[in-house]
Amino acid sequence: MDQYKWHELTVGCVIEEVGNAMEYKTGDWRSSKPVWNWEKCTKCGLCWLFCPDASIRQRDDGFYEADLDYCKGCGICAKECKPVAITMVEEER
Repeated sequence: MDQYKWHELTVGCVIEEVGNAMEYKTGDWRSSKPVWNWEKCTKCGLCWLFCPDASIRQRDDGFYEADLDYCKGCGICAKECKPVAITMVEEER
């Protein structure tokens, strides 16, 4: 992603292009990341439903996983996971 200079921003920082949020990968802000225990996961989708960044996607086999390019590590998915299949672990860099 290119860095913008102040004079290149739109007035009020209005987003003029639809779908441009894909350019803003925010996963490098994260200090912890979600890790799924597939044996406990019931594929209920609560993690997907509550993710504020829409960074959790359903895989072809029905299980869910985080797209770490966009996951900020907030832990809401782990908090809402009723079968306790998601654990937040410290990010290693």
